[in-house]
Amino acid sequence: MITSREYTFASGNGKDSIYVCEWLPEGKPRAVLQIAHGLDEHIKRYDEFARFMAGHGFLAVGNDHLGHGRSAKGADDFCFFGGEDGWTHVVDDMRSLSLSVKKSYPGLPYFLLGHSMGSFLTRTFLIRYPNELQGAILSGTGQTSALALNMGILLSRLEGVRLGIRGRSKILDGMCFGAYNKKFKSPATPVDWLTRDEEIIKARMADEFCGHIPTAELFGEMLRGIKYIQDKRNLERMDKDLPVLFVSGEKCAVGDMGKGAGAARRAFLGAGCTDVTLRLYPGARHEVLNETNRKEVYADVLAWLEERLSKR
Repeated sequence: MITSREYTFASGNGKDSIYVCEWLPEGKPRAVLQIAHGLDEHIKRYDEFARFMAGHGFLAVGNDHLGHGRSAKGADDFCFFGGEDGWTHVVDDMRSLSLSVKKSYPGLPYFLLGHSMGSFLTRTFLIRYPNELQGAILSGTGQTSALALNMGILLSRLEGVRLGIRGRSKILDGMCFGAYNKKFKSPATPVDWLTRDEEIIKARMADEFCGHIPTAELFGEMLRGIKYIQDKRNLERMDKDLPVLFVSGEKCAVGDMGKGAGAARRAFLGAGCTDVTLRLYPGARHEVLNETNRKEVYADVLAWLEERLSKR
């Protein structure tokens, strides 16, 4: 029987508590899969996938990032990383969780999956903390031009001055999420770009922990984080032998309709990475783990993990 437990730990920012949910398989786990969620969501949106992994012997675990889900102190804190060095603190919180789980389950192979913003955080983790994982899975990731990044960083700084770092800019939101939705004909909701599954869309629209305009501070932190992970000098710091799996929908708006994941994979290969796989799913949108074909994605992720475990 799969069980779950919840707990908190102190964030590295010295101010906040970080919420964690852990899904435990029946019997002794054979590996760990840590999950890093995306922007304006929370870890419990991964319950179905986490239970699938636990059903196959994996301990699945993940935290709500700063300013997200149950880690947010209140409504004003949603999609706010807490001020200076927010991106750094979020990545360090992910690492703190990994070190804690490793202490409780020593010797188990350890994998990290990041979706969307979580994929960018995971890519930061791979640069800052090489040689601590046995594999990484990057879902719904992308590759942004230097011009777009620099323009976005400048605009987020200007909007932060105009509105304050907690200010919620409709301009930034429109350039990000609004632009994603416009890629689809006659969207029925503001989040049709996420998935074709109407029930998932309804659940997200009703979720009290979703649907917030990110703060100017978070936009700036995320864009600077993306600039950091795309810097070739930083890519060189990764463990070149680490197995990496990219999964993306061919209609993923964050990943330039499937092209971004391919560009990111090429950047990894260009940095000398030797085991990099890409799975593209026809018709699928941004949240492949919540798509109408998600069982296929689950099976592919599991097969990739099983293959890496068999080589140990």
